[in-house]
Amino acid sequence: MKDVLIRDAVPEDAPALTRLNSTAMGYDYPQAETGRKLAALLADARNKILVAQLDGCLVGYLHLVDYDVLYAEHMKNIMGIAVEPDCRRMGIGRALLAAGEAWAKENGASGVRLVSGEARTGAHQFYQSLGYVCGKRQLNFKKSF
Repeated sequence: MKDVLIRDAVPEDAPALTRLNSTAMGYDYPQAETGRKLAALLADARNKILVAQLDGCLVGYLHLVDYDVLYAEHMKNIMGIAVEPDCRRMGIGRALLAAGEAWAKENGASGVRLVSGEARTGAHQFYQSLGYVCGKRQLNFKKSF
């Protein structure tokens, strides 16, 4: 793996995060809104957003947040992980997850969890190779207002 720098996100990362959301995850969301949400999330200590830089260019990110329910120990929930398609299979996702897991452990979490789309079978294999276990399959419901 080339030298990848993992660091905390900063508000100035909004343009690169907007690009990653589109190219790596297929979400087209306005840069201004991404910037607004990024600033709010960075101001909330329950969130941790890490970015990966390769040769000075932001090529990946990981967003974690507290996960507390009445039926399980405190965990961190991975809300999103993205790596630039041209930079996959270079250890960037692995480095992001390792840094996120270390942060979770340092902050009292008993583990981390994530949800991955059913069609993302390559991602599922990647997570399993890192020790993640699929506990159950679920349907994802939402209601827009």
